[in-house]
Amino acid sequence: MGNGIRRTSVDLRTDRAHGARIYDYILGGKDNYAVDRAAAEATKRIWPALPVHMRANREFMHRAGRYLATECGIDQFLDIGTGIPTSPNLHEVVQQVRPEARVVYTDNDPIVLVHARALMTSTPQGRTAYVEADLRDPDSILSAPEFRETLDSTRPIGLMLIAVVHFIEDDDEALDVVRRIIDVLPSGSYMAATIATDDFAPDMLAEVRRTYHEHGEALRWRSRAQAAQYFEGLELVEPGIVQMHKWRPDDPAALNIPEADIAMYGAVARKP
Repeated sequence: MGNGIRRTSVDLRTDRAHGARIYDYILGGKDNYAVDRAAAEATKRIWPALPVHMRANREFMHRAGRYLATECGIDQFLDIGTGIPTSPNLHEVVQQVRPEARVVYTDNDPIVLVHARALMTSTPQGRTAYVEADLRDPDSILSAPEFRETLDSTRPIGLMLIAVVHFIEDDDEALDVVRRIIDVLPSGSYMAATIATDDFAPDMLAEVRRTYHEHGEALRWRSRAQAAQYFEGLELVEPGIVQMHKWRPDDPAALNIPEADIAMYGAVARKP
């Protein structure tokens, strides 16, 4: 393993909800606070399918990571917006295929830093590292010693942006920071992303967004056309940009989930 975690003073910001902790609560975790639970329960009252949606997001991450490791030969990954560790984490998925795989995790929630040791359980052949950083400041990620020492920036990297860009509400800013990261990745790299959308239940999800805002958390829905902008210049892998439960499902029964229960597009694309 042999990986350090950058230690900073920790302010858990328990006065406002945080997406990573809401996600943790919905998935049955214990690393959340009253404000997160209140936001989650208020959201579930409006949109009872929230747990279905969040589990589908986690399952997309597993499938996309396994696909990149198995079918595309990717053995190093940058996972931005990691969230509170819930096994199996990305490195556990990809190291089943490629024990030598390396993963750098990043998140801006101090509570993830507190629990980041759970992200350090790499195989002996591989390596993991954690950087406390914000997607809004990609330079802080790309210049971090943990990034430079763990990943070889001359070889293809799998960039994972799973349920994270919707926390940046300004459309231009969100596109800009993602593009700045893609631009420095070498040819042959891939991006796997899930992009929040209200295309399938706009009225209900408008209420969900209002509830998130009332509890202090950002949330921005984007149309399919807006989601497609994140993949411009990249080569989409079949089936392209689809609701995330429809992207190469392991179980065909997943296709029976009502469209209104899933509020994210998912896609994987290659940088030429």
